[in-house]
Amino acid sequence: MVQTQRDDGRIDNRIENYTKFWNKDLKKEESADNDKRLDSYTDVVNGYYDGATELYEYGWAQSFHFSRFYKGEAFLASLARHEHYLASQMTLRPGMRVLDVGCGVGGPAREIAQFTDCTIVGLNNNDFQIQRARKYTQKAGLENQVTFAKGDFMKLSEQFGENSFDAVYAIEATVHAPTWEGVYGEIFKVLKPGGVFGVYEWAMTDDWDPLIPEHKELAHQIELGNGIPEMRPLRLAREALKTVGFQIEHEEDLADRPDPIPWYYPLEGDILKAQTFWDYFTVWRMSWSGKLVTHSAVWVMELLRIAPPGTSAVGESLKVAADALVAGGRTKLFTPMYLVVSRKPKN
Repeated sequence: MVQTQRDDGRIDNRIENYTKFWNKDLKKEESADNDKRLDSYTDVVNGYYDGATELYEYGWAQSFHFSRFYKGEAFLASLARHEHYLASQMTLRPGMRVLDVGCGVGGPAREIAQFTDCTIVGLNNNDFQIQRARKYTQKAGLENQVTFAKGDFMKLSEQFGENSFDAVYAIEATVHAPTWEGVYGEIFKVLKPGGVFGVYEWAMTDDWDPLIPEHKELAHQIELGNGIPEMRPLRLAREALKTVGFQIEHEEDLADRPDPIPWYYPLEGDILKAQTFWDYFTVWRMSWSGKLVTHSAVWVMELLRIAPPGTSAVGESLKVAADALVAGGRTKLFTPMYLVVSRKPKN
């Protein structure tokens, strides 16, 4: 099939092919399907984000991650605080050269750069997102402090060279890697001796049991709805960090804190739970009526060729994702914020 790249960097048939990597019926899934997703992880991730990026921005602003909430805290303030917390745990300081692995459209990079006065390089393998990241960064006047590079996070040392960054962070991005050892190993290489790595990792918790059909189905729905080749348990992330040589200084599943407002509340679509007046619209978008309006609009845009073919199908997968993530949060079987701060030994 001929690949057609649009002026905005998206490849049309890559979006169309995204859902073909999964059997929606788990009973029909075979190990070969999982292996294919892992082998084709760049196509899986790029197909997903070619179709989902604008939907993410519509529903989630420019920072594509979850966060904890205080009572009465605005949605955008919560996202920024989550980014500040990671930066403070890593002790990022002015003058540091920092790599953002899987930077999306650059929301966290811009926020952390302003919060810490460090210099950030955002890495992304998706042309569409890079174009948008650069546009937003220029608009913010941060183009001399925050830059973006296209690349594969499984080949960081090949692109940047070893010992080239003072710090590296990843916010809900390395779950897209075919193996944690592979991506963590590359991060280890590009860090200077004594450098710090901070990550908010997506993982199934230690209560998750793949031998329980309902647990396996939940992981499958999270994979399909979020462009993830394979969901893995939290303990494997911890083991992978140690295996590649990191010394873990702090680790905590922030989703396990007894917060009165759960991290997944914006996905529930219950406008009565909105924390501020300005958040009503954010929460409404995930209600049944909000989803209906969004899907109908995307369908019309695709029909008129304003949106690439396959965008509505990716939008449907996002609805699967929302339901699965809420279920995973309520049952404590899934976390989007397993925080680990690790360091590369000085010698």
